[in-house]
Amino acid sequence: MNKRVNTILFILGATAFNVIVAVISCIILGLLYYQFLRQFLPEGSVGWALNVIFLSGIAISIFVYRLVLRALLDKIDIEKYFDPIFVRKHKKPASSDPK
Repeated sequence: MNKRVNTILFILGATAFNVIVAVISCIILGLLYYQFLRQFLPEGSVGWALNVIFLSGIAISIFVYRLVLRALLDKIDIEKYFDPIFVRKHKKPASSDPK
């Protein structure tokens, strides 16, 4: 496989990993809410609790993603296996300011 295919597969795999971690963390936070906090909070706070659970799940997934990505990048040489994602196609011309 070439670098471009490796890059595309890495992006797809990393995205799937991030989504799976977000779903799992939301489920765990939802179960914790149901088990411990539901009895102490009023019925009208379920909507707010679901919003907090969702946002917390996303924050946890970003944190876990960064930890795993940092560990992975410490082990492999990314320039050897992956193409750069953002490449500047056109270089700026040298400015010729007559002052």
